[in-house]
Amino acid sequence: MSAFVHTLQKRNHAPLVAILFVGMLLFSCNPFAPAIDNTLSQKSFGDAHTDSGFFDAFRYAYLFKDTTYYGKLLAPNFTFSYRNYDRGLDLEWGRDEEMQTTGSLFASSESLNLLWGDILDRNGTDTVDDITRAFSLDITLNGSEPFHVDGRAIFTLARPTKNDVWQAVRWRDESNF
Repeated sequence: MSAFVHTLQKRNHAPLVAILFVGMLLFSCNPFAPAIDNTLSQKSFGDAHTDSGFFDAFRYAYLFKDTTYYGKLLAPNFTFSYRNYDRGLDLEWGRDEEMQTTGSLFASSESLNLLWGDILDRNGTDTVDDITRAFSLDITLNGSEPFHVDGRAIFTLARPTKNDVWQAVRWRDESNF
């Protein structure tokens, strides 16, 4: 672009250059950047207004290793818990540590394939939903052989009103990992 402008300036096409730049500013376009596709909505990757859409969105976040999208699925007061079988303890952490841990997983993996299985148990209202669901996760870390994790995920989903999106308030991981 600068070579083109420089050539125009050498040939004394300053008015043409000025019109070109003013036009670009007025129309706020970059002729060298592709247009943003606004037809692809977030709903394509799971509409968290429904519980099934929440799980679709969760899967998308793992599949594409998208921490920004993943973070939108977690409530500010989110808690993750799991059983540490080596130490014989139940451990838990909050949203910040969950984002750091998941971000590290996303960054250090070549691929993640999360599949949701059957809903094993469910109890809820329009604004709070406790769902126990089977899952299967294949993880391929950079430079290593893939490994497989099976288990159950016990989620408490919440939203202020039935018109809002679901967010995870609690996730209890009961897996073989």
